[in-house]
Amino acid sequence: MLENYKELPNGVIKQSVINKRKYDTEYIERSYNTYGELGVRMSYLRYGFIIGSIGHIPNSILDVGYGNGDFLSVCKNTINKCYGYDISGYKLPEGCLLSESIEIEVDVVTFFDSLEHFEDISFVKKLKTKYVVISVPWCHNFSDEWFSKWRHLRPNEHLFHFSEKSLINFMNENEYELINYNNIEDIIRKNTNNDKNILTAVFKKK
Repeated sequence: MLENYKELPNGVIKQSVINKRKYDTEYIERSYNTYGELGVRMSYLRYGFIIGSIGHIPNSILDVGYGNGDFLSVCKNTINKCYGYDISGYKLPEGCLLSESIEIEVDVVTFFDSLEHFEDISFVKKLKTKYVVISVPWCHNFSDEWFSKWRHLRPNEHLFHFSEKSLINFMNENEYELINYNNIEDIIRKNTNNDKNILTAVFKKK
């Protein structure tokens, strides 16, 4: 394992020593608004994957790390209560509500490109929701050489790294069971290698 990283018993890889990164509106502009129309397509893809996986339109949803709000803009058309949680201060889409807590009671909580940025992810067990949806970079960790050159390594930004097995293990520990997982986002977020790039999974409270 590379220096400053350790593999936890469940298989999740964690950065050991962290220099905190600032997440502000400039970060959002640089990270999300460059997608343009592709960001909107991604949001519809994610929305469809959720509805198809759980089998119905939820009444409420919380998007943790909502970025520029593209996904919530799609959700508000059919979901009654749409909440966003983000530390950047970026403006939410009209009709959506800002949540001061991750632990509000909703039908679905989503973490699209956000769970890996938290310094501590033990809060997942405290979520007050029936479904959790997560997309993270798919860490295959074939070798130290592969890991050191991986495009998603990003020290001090991506603090946790998941394979499909380690993500399932982590969520099982937090009392959630897998419903569905795939690399559907690779339709848009293509990888120059043959490796699956983005892992997207839906979990249900046990």
